[in-house]
Amino acid sequence: MKRSDAKWWLLFGTATGALIATDHWTSRQLPNTNDQARFSARVSNVGAAYTVIPVTAAFYLGGVLTDNAKARETGLLGAQALVDGLVVFEVLKLATERQRPLVDGGHGQFFHGGDSFPSGHTMAAFALTSVVAHAYRNKKMVPVIAYGLATLVGAARFSARQHFASDVLAAGAMGWFIGRYVVETNRDASRRRSPLKAIAHAQVIPELQPGGGYGISLAWHP
Repeated sequence: MKRSDAKWWLLFGTATGALIATDHWTSRQLPNTNDQARFSARVSNVGAAYTVIPVTAAFYLGGVLTDNAKARETGLLGAQALVDGLVVFEVLKLATERQRPLVDGGHGQFFHGGDSFPSGHTMAAFALTSVVAHAYRNKKMVPVIAYGLATLVGAARFSARQHFASDVLAAGAMGWFIGRYVVETNRDASRRRSPLKAIAHAQVIPELQPGGGYGISLAWHP
C-alpha cells in the first residue's frame, strides 16, 4: 500500500462498511427464485478456477507459440496475481468467518465459522482482469470487455446468493489492487535490473512446435 492509494482504500473501505450495514436488506431485494440462483451460479462460474486458470494459461502458451512477448508476460503475471489473490482471500475468509446469505436467516454474522467474506470468484476475476487491462490498455475495448466480464462475475455471485454485496465490492477492489501491484512491481524490477543480475538469471522458455516438437530455450535480457 502506498500513501497515494489512501484515498482509494478509504473510499472502498467506507463503501464496504456501508454495504455491510445494509447487506441483510439488499440480499432480499431480488426475486431470489431457484431459477435465478441456478442461472447466476452458472454465470459466476466464469470466475471459477477452471476458467481463469485456462485463460491465464492461454495467454502464456499463445505467447510462446506465436513468439508474442506481451501475451507470454501477461500469462505469467496473471498467474502471479491469481496466486496472490488466493492467499489474500483465503486468509481473510479464515480471519472473518462470515456466514453466507443462505445461512441462519441471511444476517451475515462475522466470526461464526463461515467463508463468505470476501468473494474468491470475484477477487480472482478482478486480479486477472487488472493484469490484462494494464497490459492492453492501449486497446480500448480490451479493458472494457475484461472489466465488464469481471463485474458480471461479481454480480452473479450476489444474485446467486453466494455472497453479500459487501463481499463482492471488497473482493473486486482488492483484486484490482493485487493485479496493479503485480504489474507495477514487475515493471519496477525490470528497470532496476542490472546487467550482471540479468546475465545470472536466465529466462527459461518452453517451446512447442506445430509439428509435434518440443523443448526449452534459455534467454538473457540485460
